[in-house]
Amino acid sequence: MISLGGGNPNPSTFPFSSMSFTLKNGETIVISDDELRKGLQYSPTNGLPDLVSWLKNLQTVFHTPESSTLPNFEICIGNGSQDVLTKAFDAFINKGDYILIDSPAYVGSLAFLKPMGVNFLEVEQDGDGVIPESLEKVLSEAKDRNIVPKVFYTVPVGSNPAGTSTSFERKERVYEICEKYNILILEDDPYYYLQFTTPRIPSYFSLSSRPTFKSRVIRFDSFSKILSAGIRIGWATGPAELIERISLHGQVTTLHASGLSQIVTLKLLQKWGVEGFLKHCDDVAEFYRVKRDVFLKCAEKRISDIATWNIPSAGMFVWINLKTVSDTSDLIKRKAIEKKVLLVPGFEFLPNVTKTSYVRASFSLASEEEIDEALRRLRELILENSE
Repeated sequence: MISLGGGNPNPSTFPFSSMSFTLKNGETIVISDDELRKGLQYSPTNGLPDLVSWLKNLQTVFHTPESSTLPNFEICIGNGSQDVLTKAFDAFINKGDYILIDSPAYVGSLAFLKPMGVNFLEVEQDGDGVIPESLEKVLSEAKDRNIVPKVFYTVPVGSNPAGTSTSFERKERVYEICEKYNILILEDDPYYYLQFTTPRIPSYFSLSSRPTFKSRVIRFDSFSKILSAGIRIGWATGPAELIERISLHGQVTTLHASGLSQIVTLKLLQKWGVEGFLKHCDDVAEFYRVKRDVFLKCAEKRISDIATWNIPSAGMFVWINLKTVSDTSDLIKRKAIEKKVLLVPGFEFLPNVTKTSYVRASFSLASEEEIDEALRRLRELILENSE
């Protein structure tokens, strides 16, 4: 076949001839000429086939309960999980729709959804994650008002900002409720591999293996927290007909995730295998568990009499309730900066904005000395502005 149809650039014009990278343990991984050619050229929208295959095996290993089989699923790789997540929002949510959403919720998703003109039905959380009774109540009240939401968007593990994780027992109940009301679950799970206890809490996606449940989950994973934030590799997993909608969106927007990022990621994963990948994830989770414990120790010392918080079970955030401050907006956005301490005011994470006594703190980057000093300054700030 002689092709005069395709619009691919001629690879002989690309200036790159070879590529390799070195791991922190000193090992060097060489990208072959053929692999480099694949990484430099246009590729399938859903991802390089070898990486898609590796990730499909990973999903099968981690999300298939014993004596069960996952229903047929497909994968679409994107420029980070937020890329494929927002494509899913575009594909499955229309202006004026009502959607179910965690409260508090991830601010990045709120920033995308609010300009779409959607209406938020907030589902409450506590220290064990999403409260099924709240979901049932919200849906029952919506039905009475002839409101029919189609989607439940949730961050079930290491919730940003709450830091809490939805227990498996609650996930089972939530799935049952979504079956009853025919709700699509968008499971945004970037902190799944950063759980601080073992075994990891099974995913909503794993519940789709049950013969009594229909497949109603699109799962979003990310390498940003475990390999590199800048490598921008995330992926969506779910029923083929739904993943196809995300891929079609990509065909007319981003075309595909960076080929070079995909090749680098694939070579690393092939070097490690699933067991090596899991060991790395365990090491990263332990790193953040230690950071969490340092933060909690400093918080107990500095603010335990004037604030409360849930103990984070994964991720890198603590959701702090200031007992004597009813509205943290000005306190954090202006006065905290004057004290030279940065936090995020709680209202940023509320789907339907209102005053709140909460703030979000992150323990991922600061040293123990910096955390202790930041909380000392926060204490001063709270005492100076108590109501």
